Amino acid sequence: MAHTFVKDIMISDLASLDLSTTIKDAAKIMDEKNIGCVIVTKNNLPVGILTERDFVKRITSKEIPLSSTLEKVISSPLIDIGPDETVWEAAQIMKTKNIHKLPVRKDDKIIGIVTTTDLVKICSVGSDSEMRRICDQILTRMEKNM
Repeated sequence: MAHTFVKDIMISDLASLDLSTTIKDAAKIMDEKNIGCVIVTKNNLPVGILTERDFVKRITSKEIPLSSTLEKVISSPLIDIGPDETVWEAAQIMKTKNIHKLPVRKDDKIIGIVTTTDLVKICSVGSDSEMRRICDQILTRMEKNM
């Protein structure tokens, strides 16, 4: 893998909302920014995350009114990782905790996020180049035998 550290693959453009924000306002922001989650804060400190999955499991299926605050529906406590940890460690945390979005924390601030899509992208880049190398080797051997 060309990128081995979380800081190399994380997305830095994040949205964060206060715990007192309504579910409806959070949904609007996620739609406008075309993002799958928002970091939720209390007194400017990260306390949780609201994901698309939370909308299904915690809001719609339980018929929570959209006028409710995020406090009732966020995933908390926040599971996060440091920017200098490896991509492998990020993947292990995501697998073990069964999460698809992993915030990146430096000190008391969320500075980025790693998603399963990010991991798939870097894995596919690695496998494409590896597959090309293997195919080249096979073709070279075939040419020698002709």
